[in-house]
Amino acid sequence: QVQLVESGGGLVQPGGSLRLSCAASGFSFSTYAMSWYRQAPGKERALVASISSAGGTTNYAEAVKGRFTISRDNDKNTMDLQMNSLKSEDTAVYYCKARKTGRPEYWGQGTQVTVSS
Repeated sequence: QVQLVESGGGLVQPGGSLRLSCAASGFSFSTYAMSWYRQAPGKERALVASISSAGGTTNYAEAVKGRFTISRDNDKNTMDLQMNSLKSEDTAVYYCKARKTGRPEYWGQGTQVTVSS
């Protein structure tokens, strides 16, 4: 059974930091590219960052470049998102996604991040 479980969300003040984690099971994690998406209230789900299967290539949305860092540990089947210098506009539900050509995509259930003073 495929599972992606996000954790690490919460309430943080502007300028603060959070580290999100995504724990994967039930599929060959190291062969899948992984991504973080977010969905703010009233907005469409949007890509935040992605990382290749081996971790050698990363991409970021312009809005988070220089503040967020995506990483993965293929031995532990986990992916992280380090978020620094958080802004109110980063408030959203954050989701992890697994993708591999020719296979179904897998999504986690999401974790809420709220940036507010």
